[in-house]
Amino acid sequence: MKYILAYDIGTTGVKTCLFRVTDRVEEAAYASAGYGLYTLPGGGAEQHADEWWEAMKESTREMLSKAPVSAGEIAAVSFCSQMQGLVLVDEKGEAVRHPMSYMDQRAADVMEKGIGSGIKIAGMNARKLIKSLRITGAVSGSVKDPMWKYLWVREHEPEVFSRVRWWLDVKEYLIGRMTGNFVMTEDSAFATMLYDPRHDMRCWSAEMCQMFGVDIQHLPKIIKTTDIAGGLREQQAEELGLPAGIPVMGGGGDASLIGIGAGAVRPGDTHIYCGTSGWVSTVTDKQAVDTSAMIAAIVGAQEGLFNYFAEMETAGKCLEWVKDHLALDEIGIYLEKKDVTGDREKVYTSLYEYMSEVIGQCPAGAGGVIFTPWLHGNRCPFEDPSAAGMFFNISLDTGKTHMLRAVVEGVCFHLRWMLECEDRKVKTSDVIRFCGGGALSPVTAQILADITGRRIEVVRNPQNAGSVGAALTAAVGLGEADDINAVADMIEVTGSFDPDPENKAAYDRNYSVFKRLYDSNKKNFAALNER
Repeated sequence: MKYILAYDIGTTGVKTCLFRVTDRVEEAAYASAGYGLYTLPGGGAEQHADEWWEAMKESTREMLSKAPVSAGEIAAVSFCSQMQGLVLVDEKGEAVRHPMSYMDQRAADVMEKGIGSGIKIAGMNARKLIKSLRITGAVSGSVKDPMWKYLWVREHEPEVFSRVRWWLDVKEYLIGRMTGNFVMTEDSAFATMLYDPRHDMRCWSAEMCQMFGVDIQHLPKIIKTTDIAGGLREQQAEELGLPAGIPVMGGGGDASLIGIGAGAVRPGDTHIYCGTSGWVSTVTDKQAVDTSAMIAAIVGAQEGLFNYFAEMETAGKCLEWVKDHLALDEIGIYLEKKDVTGDREKVYTSLYEYMSEVIGQCPAGAGGVIFTPWLHGNRCPFEDPSAAGMFFNISLDTGKTHMLRAVVEGVCFHLRWMLECEDRKVKTSDVIRFCGGGALSPVTAQILADITGRRIEVVRNPQNAGSVGAALTAAVGLGEADDINAVADMIEVTGSFDPDPENKAAYDRNYSVFKRLYDSNKKNFAALNER
């Protein structure tokens, strides 16, 4: 039996989980702490590196106060983290500017100069597109990809850029702060689109760096997710309340580890994630790419396997928005007066739980109201930073409950759209694992089953699937498990949802309209939102 500490570094906070790993994974203690996401003019989205560290310190000490074992019994530290951030640091590992989030989309001008000129395929320079696909199996085709952020800093902040020693992602910055070693795991390296994953290479591509003007000396050593990156340094150990020298594992990005934590690890396994962002991911044994839909098979934590990955920018974030702007006033009154439904015996543990019950009372199809979940632009199956959310087909009969339900249905419609796009290139699974905070709601899980027509399975503690994946990869690295495939049976399914055929007609009708709304409004979005 091993105790492993896993940090899940999300968009707005860290979840710090201690796991007991035997023939299954059990959560032994948990704490969390938040930090800021700062939006800036022109599409900027930044975070503060010291806020990540302070949140880790706070949550680690709180977790240890609840833990059934002492800090000295923790065998290793691992990470699951948001990906495609840009953390530029100096020789000492100190950030030279605030890290740029994966949501940052200021680099449109740099991207246009870098890949938007000349003869084009799928809107990109044909020569660079073909070379990128040949070498990496993917292409930096989104303004939010980290390479364009890197080049944006070089062009717009030359004094800052002159102090750069290492280009890191989020967890790599934290690993460097903990160990003094500057590394990047294979999945994070692939996400730069400068990594050559071919079996005879598996290194940074000098050819790609030269083509796009990236200094290859800024790119750190590449390690596996199961490797030990180094030992925890004394000062950082004291700040966290952990023993010095404890192994710090490479860990992985959320796109790599959440599927593992959900038990979707074998070729053909599909999982759907609904957190701040959302995605559909299918394990494959070969690389595939669909440039028209912005989907690619990305390197994950498993040797020789890839994750065919389609992402939407805002999924659960839409639920947060609707909570704050459509529901919070009434629910706040309810929570104070203890009376909304007339059931005075009912106790709701959160605003989301109450919202879920209200949504469940509204018929499928939300009275014909459709919501588009593009609150921060969109990436797949179309790339457009100007795309925005809207409620469509509101009438005098529309109530707030219809609008609440339409938001959940809109997120699920978009997930179905990405699922169907994946099916053009790979075979997605008939049974889909559902994870993330959105999977805590049985109502949402049933809506997803009805809209996709697939059986949806929810695992225990779906909101912590990434941390579970981090713990499992650490267990492999410590020799406690043979390989990642062996851990699938350690994941417990706690809920199963089959499609309700009575809802199919309403959902199919709304879905057909949903898919047309972007093309019908593309010019309108550009007129109002183009930066």
